[in-house]
Amino acid sequence: MKFNRKWLTKSVDRSLAILLFFAVWELLPRLGIVNPAYLSPPSDVIVSIGKLISNGELWKHVSASLRRSLSGLLLAILSGTLLGLLLGWFKRFETILDPLLQLARQVSAFALFPVFILFLGIGESSKTAIIFWASFWPILLNTVSGVKHVEKLLIDSAKSMGGSQLFIFFRVILPAAAPSIFTGIRLGGAYCITALVAAEMIGSSAGLGFYILNSQEIFQIPDMYAGIILLAIVGLLLNYVLALIEARFTRWRKGLANNV
Repeated sequence: MKFNRKWLTKSVDRSLAILLFFAVWELLPRLGIVNPAYLSPPSDVIVSIGKLISNGELWKHVSASLRRSLSGLLLAILSGTLLGLLLGWFKRFETILDPLLQLARQVSAFALFPVFILFLGIGESSKTAIIFWASFWPILLNTVSGVKHVEKLLIDSAKSMGGSQLFIFFRVILPAAAPSIFTGIRLGGAYCITALVAAEMIGSSAGLGFYILNSQEIFQIPDMYAGIILLAIVGLLLNYVLALIEARFTRWRKGLANNV
C-alpha cells in the first residue's frame, strides 16, 4: 500500500505540469485570447490524430520518419563512438585530428544541407546525411571526454595486475567511459529528431516533417499541431529506449549509488 501511494504521488507530480500546459493551451483559443486559426485547441488536435489513425496515414508518416532518423543515428553511433574511442585512447591521433574536427563541428547540419543535396540528390541519402551530421558530434565529443577522464588509478591498477592493453581497453576504459558515451548517444537522439524535421521538409512525400510543413501550407492548422505532437512523442519514445539501453549497459552505476 505504501509503495502504491508513493508511486501514485510521483505519477501525479510528474503529470501535473503537462496537464496544466494542455489545460492552458485548450483555454487560450477557446476563450478567444489567442486566435483559434493560429493555435488549435488540443481537443481539435486529438481529432486530427484520430483521422490519421483511421485513414492509415499515421504509420506511413511515422515509419518514414523512424527509418530516416534511426538510419542516421545508427551511423552516427557507430562512427562517433569508434572515432571517439580512438581519439581518447591515442593522444597523438587526437592532436593531429583535433584542429580539423573543431573546425568541422562548427558547421551546422542545416548549412550543409545544400551540399548534401548537391552530392547526394534530394532522395533518402541526403536526408540520412543531415541527420547523421547533427547526431555525430555530441556522440563523438562525449566519447572522447569519457575516455580521457577515466581515473588513472583504475588504469594503473589494471597494469599492476598484468593486464594487457586490450584487457585495459575493454575491461577498464570502456565500462568507465560508458556513462559519458551514452549521454552523447541520448543527445544525438535528440539532435536527430531536430534535424529530421528540416530533412523532411525538402523533397519528401512522407514523414512527420513533411506532414507538418504540408499542413501549414494548406492551412490545416490542427493537422500541423498533430504532426508536432506526434514528432514529440517519437522523440520521447526514442529517448526512453536509449535510456533503457543505457541502464542495461551501466547497471554497475546503480549498485555504486546504492552503496553510497
